[in-house]
Amino acid sequence: MTLWVIKVGTSLLRGNKERNTAEVIDIMSSCISASKQRGDQVVLVSSGAVGLGCHRLGIKDRPQDIVGLQAAAAIGQGHLMALYESSFGRHGYKVAQILLTRSDLGSRQSYRNASKTLKKLLDWEVLPVVNENDTLSAEELKYGDNDTLSALVASAIDADQLILLTDIDRLYSSDPRHDIKAEPITDVHPHKQLHSLAIQTTQKNSWGTGGITTKLAAARIATESGITVHLADGRNPNLLDEILQGSRGGTVFHPHPEPLKNRKSWLAHALVPQGNISLDSGACDAIQNKGASLLLVGIKNVEGNFAANQPVKMLNDEGHELARGISSMSSEDLRHALNTPKNYSQSPVVVHRDVLVLSDELLS
Repeated sequence: MTLWVIKVGTSLLRGNKERNTAEVIDIMSSCISASKQRGDQVVLVSSGAVGLGCHRLGIKDRPQDIVGLQAAAAIGQGHLMALYESSFGRHGYKVAQILLTRSDLGSRQSYRNASKTLKKLLDWEVLPVVNENDTLSAEELKYGDNDTLSALVASAIDADQLILLTDIDRLYSSDPRHDIKAEPITDVHPHKQLHSLAIQTTQKNSWGTGGITTKLAAARIATESGITVHLADGRNPNLLDEILQGSRGGTVFHPHPEPLKNRKSWLAHALVPQGNISLDSGACDAIQNKGASLLLVGIKNVEGNFAANQPVKMLNDEGHELARGISSMSSEDLRHALNTPKNYSQSPVVVHRDVLVLSDELLS
């Protein structure tokens, strides 16, 4: 049994001259249903709500403002789920809608709840269809065409493999649409090779927000969690079925040989730091080389405003990120403590080692 996460983007779901949206979904549902019948489990991460909403309104250009995007998503999401429900229903499978924002996964409890809910749906042989909650999420909370979201979902449920269906056949050394010398990349091995890739797209499809950059970010998150990632051409109607039966995508990102554990993966990838804490050299050495927690006595400065139990970055003497974790004290309390004479016998713990991850374990 293989646990798959499949991500499909707006550019594919909008269809083309050969197939409309319903036909594209029918092809996917046939492939996924066949995989489930073989005993596999599948979670589908689907974009498309905004595009379908615009199509139903007769709007040719994707809205540029966040309110317009949210309104279009509100119209399109129901239609999208109706198409999935109808298509999978013909194969005897039920679907469930899961809408998430980054803040949902930024809480450890919410992250665990989302994981448990997805796993329960899989146990019931229901197909979870996950999408970013575009009708509610503010611009700063958006994942980027669901690529990052698909990787976080894959990590949360301990998936085996992640398929990123896109409108290119594989990864290239540069954008093949603008560089005739672009070389295909069929395999990427962690972790230095993935980090060293500097793929930049010079032109983005106006109907999608996710370029190669977000695909690479998703691949880093997933592979660091021990998940194999396939970048695959979703325009090929047969390729998804072939991958689900053991073939491969145009580019395969191989899993890290020493993957992060679930909590570390959550700390590294799901959280958005709300401030910075600058450390002295002693604290840097203790955290980096001795497996220590961050104590108040090792803090030099605090930047930003954050509450207790919110994520922060920890910076070294040169201002570079050394680690990140959950601060037990608010920025206000930390500043007050730093400006107050030290009258404690033992320095308080600000970031415990159990909720701290080093920068060399991070994807950036």
